[in-house]
Amino acid sequence: MEKLDLKKQFKFLYAPSAKKVEVVDVPALNFAMIDGAIEPGQGPGTSPLFQENMQALYGAAYTLKFMLKQRKENAVWNGPAVGNGPVDYPVMALEGLWWVEDSLFDIHKPGNWKYTVMIMQPDLITPELFQEALAQLRKKKPGPGIERLRFERFHEGRSLQLLHVGPYSEEPATVARMDAFAQEHGYNLHGKHHEIYLGNPLRADPAKLKTILRHPIM
Repeated sequence: MEKLDLKKQFKFLYAPSAKKVEVVDVPALNFAMIDGAIEPGQGPGTSPLFQENMQALYGAAYTLKFMLKQRKENAVWNGPAVGNGPVDYPVMALEGLWWVEDSLFDIHKPGNWKYTVMIMQPDLITPELFQEALAQLRKKKPGPGIERLRFERFHEGRSLQLLHVGPYSEEPATVARMDAFAQEHGYNLHGKHHEIYLGNPLRADPAKLKTILRHPIM
């Protein structure tokens, strides 16, 4: 069985330094995505919509993984053949784009946040495979979040990134380091605040949680 080590392949994006801000050029990558907004008075951990979206997103990611792992030689799913034999790969980390419409996103003020949560997919995943995965998911674990899922190629381009170690509540200090670096080197931030969650907040010690913070620059 062929195995893809996506974490190793994209190590420069998923294993950054916690000591210094890095400038990276993020290539176009495939993602399973779903959009939403945090309800008034809620946070990501208590938002019913966020939990619904997460269930759908992870459901799709693991369905795709097992489809590829169990596929036959020269398999065909509602379209052209997608290669030879089964392939195994790790489900990648959860990522989130965060913003506030008609206002400057402020990580200090978690009100009225909108988001896209997403999981990177290997290049061999096609739109046809994605739709087949959704069809399987509807049968096995139906839910309204499935209809909001989409498959999209996302190109973030040149960005700043830094690893934040510690609870989410202390992220503003890490964001401030990135802002200072941008000002010092003449970069202008644009686009959406990007977080990549390397730890499980339900299991990990908050002091040891690891979150990659990334922001596009011009």
